[in-house]
Amino acid sequence: MSVEDYVGMLRRHVWQIIIPILLTPLLALGVAMLLPERYTSQTLVLVEQQKVPTSIVQSTVTDALNQRLSTMQQQILSRTRLQPIIERLGLYKDQVANKAPMEDLVAQMRKSITVTTVKSVGTSRQNEVPGFTIAFESDHARTAQLVCAEILSMFIDENIKLRAQAADSTTEFLQKQVEEAKRKLDEKDQRVAEFKRRYLGQLPGQEQSNMNILMGLSQQLEAVSQLLTRTHQDKTYAESLLAQQVAAWEASQQGSNPQTLETQLTALQNQLITLEARYTPDHPDVTKMKADIAQLKNKIDEANATTKDKPSDKDKAAVAKLNEPAQIQQLRGQIHQYEMTLKEKTRDQERMQEQIKVYRSRVEGFPLVEQQFNEILRDYSTAQGFYDDLLKNRGKAEVAGDLERRQQSEQFRVVDPPNLPVNPTFPNQLLFAGGGLGGGIGIGFAIALLLELKDKSIRTEADIEALLQLPTLALVPSVVEGSSRSRGLLSRIRKTEERALPGAGA
Repeated sequence: MSVEDYVGMLRRHVWQIIIPILLTPLLALGVAMLLPERYTSQTLVLVEQQKVPTSIVQSTVTDALNQRLSTMQQQILSRTRLQPIIERLGLYKDQVANKAPMEDLVAQMRKSITVTTVKSVGTSRQNEVPGFTIAFESDHARTAQLVCAEILSMFIDENIKLRAQAADSTTEFLQKQVEEAKRKLDEKDQRVAEFKRRYLGQLPGQEQSNMNILMGLSQQLEAVSQLLTRTHQDKTYAESLLAQQVAAWEASQQGSNPQTLETQLTALQNQLITLEARYTPDHPDVTKMKADIAQLKNKIDEANATTKDKPSDKDKAAVAKLNEPAQIQQLRGQIHQYEMTLKEKTRDQERMQEQIKVYRSRVEGFPLVEQQFNEILRDYSTAQGFYDDLLKNRGKAEVAGDLERRQQSEQFRVVDPPNLPVNPTFPNQLLFAGGGLGGGIGIGFAIALLLELKDKSIRTEADIEALLQLPTLALVPSVVEGSSRSRGLLSRIRKTEERALPGAGA
């Protein structure tokens, strides 16, 4: 089809197109005037970022604002939150009078609420939401403003509540983790202390001191051994001297029995008689002789008393020792001292040998003990580091929670409070008229297309060729008797025939 064909179609159906275009906008405008008016109150809320730099205090709320808005929207638009508003503000009185179910009223109110996020402009963080708008549509402007204010207040309160709960939950969770980590750290600490008590002196860092002690004990043991050797030699020598002197003293004491003493007493008395005959009684020799006689008589009396009592061998030995010379007693004291020294040094030697065994076993067991101790310390260091990290994170969470309670963190700031709408947002008469105009254009062209499809007339040579598949020789226009056009066409045909046949006219 050519342009002329389309133009011919428009000419044939021009009124079928114009009439819907003119009537439909008027009809749509009339419908808009009959529909009930609805008013929309809207508010704009921007997200005010945390006042304290995040490098100093990290917030515990990490989810994105759009996710948090979705959660808050689901909670706020629930029946438990919307039903009190419907009852308090007296919304949908007609439906309430007709005893409409509360579920239907809540669903209708939910449809009237629109929450739209504001797209960020000029920022590299595409997921960042700088703010959002809340709109509510109602039959009355004042009601729309009141409900929009209620919804705004609920969003602000819910945001504060969610952030506070997140901070408290984080702090509580970290507190439990700190207590659990402290319990495990105490167990590790107790295990380290038990290991230190068990392997006291064998811990890493004590190897050199143990080696020094072992060397010192070895030197002391050698010195004690040498002292024992010398003491044994001295004791043996003292015992030999004692045996010789005791034998000599016992030999000198063979005449100490009563019979020998009597013989000596008789001899001394004879000597005294001789001296008294020669000297006076006060002469020194006489006096000395008398004293010797008296001393000898005492010895005889002691000997006789000892013989009468018949002492045992032990008493004899004791008496003999008491009567031993000081040199023999001194030798016996030296031997006793040697024996005490030998006993003491023998005990020291045994003690040192035991200590040497202990320290030698410590030195030999150092590698294994060090490996076990390093494993315990590694576990303890890991637990200590984990506990320190939890303490640090708990401190940060507590600071973040205090920041939330002081409302110094991310907050909702109302830029445009809920407005009182003056003009209704529905129905929009211009929008209805424009929609009617567009619908009229579509209806007009649809009617024209439908009529053109139902028209089977042949109007051009191309229509004939397309229908008959034959070439066209001539076109015969439609001739209708009585029309001026037909009469003019017939007169032209006659004139043409007369010119073609001159003899016929004659």
